[in-house]
Amino acid sequence: MSNTNNKTNFETINPATGETIATYKYMDSKEAASKVKDAHNAFLKWKLTSLDERAKIIKSIGETLEKNKDAYAKLMTQEMGKLISQSYEEIELCIGICDYTATEGLKHLQDEHRPLYDGGKGTIHYSPIGVIYGIQPWNFPLYQPIRYSIANLMAGNGVLLKHAKNVTGSAIMLKKIYEEAGLPKDLFQVLVINHDVSDEIIANDAVRGVTLTGSSGAGKHVAIKSAEVLKKTVLELGSNDAYVVLDDADINLAAEVCAKARIYNNGQTCVAAKRFIVADSAYDAFKEKFVSLMESMELGDPTNSDTDLGPIARKDLREELHDKVTKSVENGAKILCGGEIPNTKGYFYPSTVLDNVKPGQPAYSDELFGPVASLIKAKDNEDAMRIANDSKFGLGGGIFSKNEEKALELAKNHFDTGMIHINSYGLAYPNMPFGGVKDSGYGREHGGFGVREFINAKAITQQKQ
Repeated sequence: MSNTNNKTNFETINPATGETIATYKYMDSKEAASKVKDAHNAFLKWKLTSLDERAKIIKSIGETLEKNKDAYAKLMTQEMGKLISQSYEEIELCIGICDYTATEGLKHLQDEHRPLYDGGKGTIHYSPIGVIYGIQPWNFPLYQPIRYSIANLMAGNGVLLKHAKNVTGSAIMLKKIYEEAGLPKDLFQVLVINHDVSDEIIANDAVRGVTLTGSSGAGKHVAIKSAEVLKKTVLELGSNDAYVVLDDADINLAAEVCAKARIYNNGQTCVAAKRFIVADSAYDAFKEKFVSLMESMELGDPTNSDTDLGPIARKDLREELHDKVTKSVENGAKILCGGEIPNTKGYFYPSTVLDNVKPGQPAYSDELFGPVASLIKAKDNEDAMRIANDSKFGLGGGIFSKNEEKALELAKNHFDTGMIHINSYGLAYPNMPFGGVKDSGYGREHGGFGVREFINAKAITQQKQ
């Protein structure tokens, strides 16, 4: 890392090569506050724009993403190292979010009419509240800001984005695409700021809500800062998602899905499968198949179509991941494959499987943000569900069983998470709610829920004359 990384400047680094992509300068407090003011002034006009007009622009954003997908995919892979094919998949998901929000999402913002007990007429109007501040991570450079910004723009709010600094180019490109698609100038602002200025933005009177995707520690900080000024928050935080393999599971299917679910996005996904809890009678068969799949993953250039696994996004993140693996092994875990930093340029880490994972190890209780799988043996199905819920996190999870009715019942009544996949793995669906419980945060996005997180549900009553 060169000397240009200081209090005022920083570089973005290609994690596959270690080479500098670009240098940026942080905004100071005055410049950031000016951006907030501009967004607020743009909001005052945007809130008066009809739902149909907003929807047309949201639809246009999806179309503009499609036109710019090659350049955007290349930039995302360059900035954070995701496989180029997965960069395209991310863009397609974002286009789907735009399409859903402009059609089905719009319906959740229309006025509702209810008769009053005294014969009067009641109207519920979903009114935008102002400028919403989003603090977003680097692992999905486009999807993370799209997820909250599209919903809030549809709701009539203004939007601020503080993106992770290593994907600053992706943030700036998004602003260009929004405005090319017809979004009013200044309504969406990218704030290239440090943490101290970020706290000032939370306190800014023009900011009416705050949303963050990140670690539990970052979530607590933002929640405290927001609570001090009585501002609502939506938090999508980390997780240690459990994928439960019951005794009647299709072992080949479970192993194949779990391997893909662990290494997707180079293993750097909040809702990635991380803990694999297997009933005793299925454990050995699953382990054999799963390890053979994990150790066959090709590590390499993320722009190469033959690559299965690209680099970790930053050098410090790779060091943190390896430290958790090392501490887990020191406390009894056993490495079945991987577990060593390769002697290559870039920040690569191999697909890794840890066995004999027990309480007291980071692999059991912490989020390992990279392609490291924790294998945990359960006595039986009931014990497997107990272990799955033995976590401070509760974002996503999975259940494998040939009896889908039983799996559905477990998902409904016993799995303490926000999202559960049965015999499958998925990141997000535009028409389904996204979010978690416990230390994984609160609030929901997608599925018509996100458009109502930062609105004023106005109750307007008219008495019968």
